[in-house]
Amino acid sequence: MKVRALTVIAMLVALVAAAGAAPKRKPLTAGTGGDKPKVVAERVVAVVNDAIILESELQARMMPDLAEIANIQDPAERDRRLAKIRGQVLDGMVNEELIVQAGEQAKIEVEASEIQAALDEIKQQNNIDDAGLLQLLAQQGFTLQNYKTDLRRQIMRLRTINSIVAPKVNISDEDALARYNELQRRSQAVSKVRLAHILIAVPPHPTEQELADAKAKAADAITRVKNGEDWAAVCAAVSDDQSTKSSGGELGWFERGSLQDPEWEKVVFSMQKDEVRGPVGGGDGFHVFKAIDTQSSGLKPFAEMKEQIKGELRRREMDKQTQVWIEDLRKRAYIDIKGQ
Repeated sequence: MKVRALTVIAMLVALVAAAGAAPKRKPLTAGTGGDKPKVVAERVVAVVNDAIILESELQARMMPDLAEIANIQDPAERDRRLAKIRGQVLDGMVNEELIVQAGEQAKIEVEASEIQAALDEIKQQNNIDDAGLLQLLAQQGFTLQNYKTDLRRQIMRLRTINSIVAPKVNISDEDALARYNELQRRSQAVSKVRLAHILIAVPPHPTEQELADAKAKAADAITRVKNGEDWAAVCAAVSDDQSTKSSGGELGWFERGSLQDPEWEKVVFSMQKDEVRGPVGGGDGFHVFKAIDTQSSGLKPFAEMKEQIKGELRRREMDKQTQVWIEDLRKRAYIDIKGQ
């Protein structure tokens, strides 16, 4: 059983225990063997202003990725992936520490009652009592106090971003309308085509003359249809596809992305209903296509979608502004990433 994602005070708090938890910092401990006491110290992997990040904290964050990396057979590739993930995870932990420090500097508070409310909701979602919660946390490698500390930091980060970054984000009705118009243009594009074809076959390893003759025959079929002859009659007269020529060359419905040939995809999904196009080359000859029918995806009216679109734009802009803000925090901070 895993701790589920939880919404606390209108904010999403990610509660993935193994990946998100900050393990307990280990103190220096004195040994009892030998003439001199042994001192065991954890390795510091990064200094962020006046805070440190320990190797054990980094390893705890990397744990979800380590099993996948262990399955890589090539040692060089395994080391490369491990180094890449280590760098990415540590970089994220530095960012998190900077956000927490910014929150503390801004005197943003997280009440004990909020942390308790989060724990109560976790118990409710997982249908466990206090003892069950302690057991669950122990299975995942940390104590109740460790977890409360991590919850506080998660809430602090989100509250800091909402306090400092959110006021910079303003999405107007005009922004939403512009996005809606963009989506509408896309939705008007053909998404499904009911397709028919006339095939003018060529022999295996055709000569240049055979290719030219087949292409000319296909072009002549197009001319006949455009001059008013019935498509089905022309198809029956000239198509070499014996399985479809008697039924007007119908191939059925195709969705965008379902045609393996990129050239076919480009031609077919730019066609309007009843339009005829070709000749288009294929492995077995030249094809003349007809769009018997087309479908396009529609949109609800703007009034019904406005708030949804504004929410989407707000999330995108929040992500963008948050990254800009974090980059500024990093420029002004003392950050020392220790070597391997």
